Amino acid sequence: MMDHPDAIVIGAGFAGLSAAVRLAGGGARVVVLEARRQLGGRATAFREPQTGEWVDNGQHLLLGCYLETLSFLEAVGAADRVAVQPSLEVPFVDVSGRATTLACPSLPSPWHLVGGLLDWDALPVRDRLAALHLVGAVRLALAELRGSTRRAASPGETVENWLVRNGQTARLREMLWDPLAIAALNQSPGRAAAPYFSRVLAEMLAGGPRASAIVLPLAPLHQMYAEPARAWLEARGSRVVTGARARVSLKDGRIDGVHAAARQFATDRVIVAAPWYALRSVFDGDTTPLAPILDAATRTASSPIVTVNLWTEGGTLRAPFVGLPGRTVQWVFDTRMIPGRGASHLSLVSSAADGLDGSSNDAIVRLALEEVSGALPEIRENRIIRANVIRERRATFSLAPGQPSRPAVRTPVAGLFLAGDWIDTGLPGTIESAVRSGFAAADAALEEG
Repeated sequence: MMDHPDAIVIGAGFAGLSAAVRLAGGGARVVVLEARRQLGGRATAFREPQTGEWVDNGQHLLLGCYLETLSFLEAVGAADRVAVQPSLEVPFVDVSGRATTLACPSLPSPWHLVGGLLDWDALPVRDRLAALHLVGAVRLALAELRGSTRRAASPGETVENWLVRNGQTARLREMLWDPLAIAALNQSPGRAAAPYFSRVLAEMLAGGPRASAIVLPLAPLHQMYAEPARAWLEARGSRVVTGARARVSLKDGRIDGVHAAARQFATDRVIVAAPWYALRSVFDGDTTPLAPILDAATRTASSPIVTVNLWTEGGTLRAPFVGLPGRTVQWVFDTRMIPGRGASHLSLVSSAADGLDGSSNDAIVRLALEEVSGALPEIRENRIIRANVIRERRATFSLAPGQPSRPAVRTPVAGLFLAGDWIDTGLPGTIESAVRSGFAAADAALEEG
């Protein structure tokens, strides 16, 4: 193992591995230190004990506007491990059991979305036309994305208030905007701050129809990106070490070494890609220069995701995924319909799952089955063979107004940088935010090198 690498990256999720790949691509010899035995951080997979299948620790979707993420996958030779829709197409089943599909035509953005909404029979005509009231706010969001100082939404305004203020009807919010907000922000529209949602809309509409399309992983998460990144790094002389809980020693405002796996590393460049809730535990010594950052990280609230995985006897769904607006379980994914997965389970996802925190696993499975069986007849008659519940209590950081400020990648300590979905990228806690922060931290480290 290298004792004197050019740079050390702590954490091997999307943020850490993208940072390491960017560093190595810039000529640096890198050591990546991951505390867990499995790569991937909060976007990974595990072997289910009874079935032996690889199961994601929560179903993750990407969007076509995740340009940095797709670039990262391309760089490590994993671009073929995702499938990108040509344009947005999402099947839904509303609370009455009516099945419809929002399918956007291949028109220039944003007219592809307008065309899809105008043709979507899930909405009465007045609700479809109400979407046009949002055009002005979306234009402001697009201008803000390009650098305008005018704001599309107030930081103290919730997504729900912003949508109502911009003329979006209850039915339109229920069927489209609320599911999008909950999926992208992992927080209810009544709690999440509106600027993050307007930023998501701007990113989705700034490119062509592909920017708003769904990108579906074709492999378990760690095999989709983490293992290819490890192989890419090691082929270029860098090293990825698992089961290595790292501590960064600070002294007199500088890095005084990194300790992990019973070894001490000497380097003047360290990227810490730990989540907000674990940041304080990474450092030893005099952390005074980092006090405001550590305090803000400690005070940042979290938002949970709960996933129920079901193994059933019976046929597949009509599509790889189906949206269930207006319910606790918002999405159902059928891994049997995803090419390359080699899996046989359904994943029932509840984002912004604060209301399930006090429920037992059995109660969560019952609720999920009740909601999904009521919506999807193809599941109703199936015999359940196996069920498990995955709780990610700190899946993402809270986006509620009044949360502490998010830090930049640079810190007051020379040579010390931060990465992670919670870094101030302007995006919510998404995979794309993690990768953008990883690239930005690596670029800053290379500049100082």
